[in-house]
Amino acid sequence: MPPRPAPELAVSAAIFRSGNVLVVRRAAAPAKGLWTLPGGRVEIGETLVEAVRREVMEETSLTVEVAGLAGYREIILSEAVGPRGRHFVILPFAARWVAGEVTLNDELSDGHWMPIEAVAALPTTEGLLEILRQAERLLSPA
Repeated sequence: MPPRPAPELAVSAAIFRSGNVLVVRRAAAPAKGLWTLPGGRVEIGETLVEAVRREVMEETSLTVEVAGLAGYREIILSEAVGPRGRHFVILPFAARWVAGEVTLNDELSDGHWMPIEAVAALPTTEGLLEILRQAERLLSPA
């Protein structure tokens, strides 16, 4: 019997800079056209924090400091997306901008720094606002 496909593990980053968060618009499926956080799949042998830093650098050219886990999301699709599976487990992290200016790769069509409240007016991936609020709490001084 062939092995059953397993869920794919991915990470993302709610990156804050000067009171604003970076949101990006996906250029391809899954979630094409929706606003979300930069991120992607965890590679074999890398830690979650290493994956966050790498994915953010690859997608936005930014260097970030990862502060902590801001929740989780699952996406279960009705069919595969190209070579990708159908079930994604996404771990979004809170992060602070350290260096660089946003330069998007071809996976993203747009990106903006904005207040969390402004994100509510955008078409976003499910639960994005909740993740952003949790990430902001993690980064707030006690």
